[in-house]
Amino acid sequence: MFPEYDVIVVGAGHAGCEAAAAAANMGSKVLLVTMNMGTIAQMSCNPAMGGVAKGQIVREIDALGGYSGIVSDRSMLQFRMLNLSKGPAMWSPRTQNDRARFAEEWRLALEQTPNVDFWQEMVSGILVKDKRVTGVRTALGLEIRAKAVVLTNGTFLNGRIHIGEKNFGGGRTGEKAATGITEQLISLGFEAGRMKTGTPPRIDGRTLDYSKMEEQKGDEKPGKFSYTDTRPPEKQLSCWITYTNDAVHRTLEKGFDKSPMFQGRIQGLGPRYCPSIEDKINRFAERDRHQIFVEPEGWNTVEIYVNGFSSSLPEDIQYQALTKIPGFEMARMFRPGYAIEYDFFPPTQLYRTLETQLIDNLYFAGQINGTTGYEEAACQGLMAGINAHNKVHEKEPFILKRSEAYIGVLIDDLVNKGTQEPYRMFTSRAEYRILLRQDNADLRLTRKGYNLGLADHKRLTTLTEKEKSIATLRTLLEEIRLEPGEANDVLESIPTSAIREKTAAHHLLRRPQITFEHLKDLGPGIANLLKPFRAEIQQQVEIDIKYDAYIERERRQAEKIESLETYEIRADFDYDRVKALSNEAREKLKKHRPQTIGQMSRISGVSPADVSVLTVYLGR
Repeated sequence: MFPEYDVIVVGAGHAGCEAAAAAANMGSKVLLVTMNMGTIAQMSCNPAMGGVAKGQIVREIDALGGYSGIVSDRSMLQFRMLNLSKGPAMWSPRTQNDRARFAEEWRLALEQTPNVDFWQEMVSGILVKDKRVTGVRTALGLEIRAKAVVLTNGTFLNGRIHIGEKNFGGGRTGEKAATGITEQLISLGFEAGRMKTGTPPRIDGRTLDYSKMEEQKGDEKPGKFSYTDTRPPEKQLSCWITYTNDAVHRTLEKGFDKSPMFQGRIQGLGPRYCPSIEDKINRFAERDRHQIFVEPEGWNTVEIYVNGFSSSLPEDIQYQALTKIPGFEMARMFRPGYAIEYDFFPPTQLYRTLETQLIDNLYFAGQINGTTGYEEAACQGLMAGINAHNKVHEKEPFILKRSEAYIGVLIDDLVNKGTQEPYRMFTSRAEYRILLRQDNADLRLTRKGYNLGLADHKRLTTLTEKEKSIATLRTLLEEIRLEPGEANDVLESIPTSAIREKTAAHHLLRRPQITFEHLKDLGPGIANLLKPFRAEIQQQVEIDIKYDAYIERERRQAEKIESLETYEIRADFDYDRVKALSNEAREKLKKHRPQTIGQMSRISGVSPADVSVLTVYLGR
């Protein structure tokens, strides 16, 4: 009935979709197995992509040739560039999306991808022979063979939904949990844990009074994620902001005695940076209000997502509290919020390719690794799909460095440090933020995507043209020299200090007060010289010139640190022989088995002194 596949992907969430697309586009024969063909790429939580650091990840996925950026652009309701008041390293694109259209666009993209087959059923286990995965077993008892398997089970592994004192099995509201896989993996020697996440109630938008809320419009000149020819939106839907108050908090507190979180019925740890509303009230008791984002679910629905009001309290308590929020007095609820507990596997059991250390050709991606968020899942799926394809076709593994991509930071953090709570990406996690900006993801990664066979020739041509334009504009700015007489009046009006001698436009642009728009006013003919260059090119050059020194410093620092990555440690190295290592370091190193000195240096509990000791011992 089934051929032998190169790669089987289990689960069709954000990780599974990217994994299947990547492996198939690189030439593997792929089977995508999902419990429900109707929920492929469903946005289970808020209908949005990107945000702080997450937007950088979506751009990186797109630059490598993944689909998330394209799908987000085609389904967006609104675009905003966040953190524009801060430096360019912090700028983060975000889209509000049409939930139904997002899933539809993903399914269409997969169905139009050659080499992708689909099968709707629950996978109950994997097939293993001689510590190598050979396929999967389904709930019907079917055995489907493959050279590699990627598990992207999301919140479905022994998932349990909690609403007040009620709890029942489920991977998502209205969908059953997946069973069998956790128990088998534990029997094979894997360590497992429990985590939790949650979602807020959904509300009928026709029953809200928006006049009591603050409108949050999209950008006046909206951008987009993808470096392909997707288009920015011609029209946008507004989001809205309102706030909780003391009456809301008192109402919620009435339900704390029935809270599964406070009564200990939930054992898993929840996301620190996206806590439930009851957790916020408990942890931040000094605050008299919390922000609530009112987000539309789509162009053709009245359903509203109440971002910031995630809850597992009884549904009647949720409803009573909601109606005390300004603008929600007459609100009607479509369904209550809930918490969900699920199994995950500490990611220190993986190599940086996301292949498991215990079973060859078995890969984990997404929430099974302890992460939270669509973007974090999608980039792991992409990398697992790439590496599964490379492994079965006897090609070199594909690993991104911390200095090359946020994706590299995320995977390095997971594999070397692990996580005790749902891992979410932030710009603060990256030590090379100035190198890893959202505006230069294509310059960093498109050529890598092309060499992998993911990014097509058109993308490479677009990149080459962009690189030429940037180089031409930088040269032009070095050649344009401005006389004090023609520039000083404008400079003083900005205001910034006047010049005393002929000065290159390149040097003036280094000043924080001066932008490209100012340059166009500084001398006759300059505006015409700059006109042929697109706004994107001008912005890129301006950032590069202003931050030249910082960029170069980070690059040198990255090269110094990365020299440690070339110093390999044998897999069977006996750490007990190195007596000068601290006990904690020896314990961690024996558990994690880092492949290089660089990896070793990033393991929690391993000190710089331990790194020096082992480096000397290895003769480095």
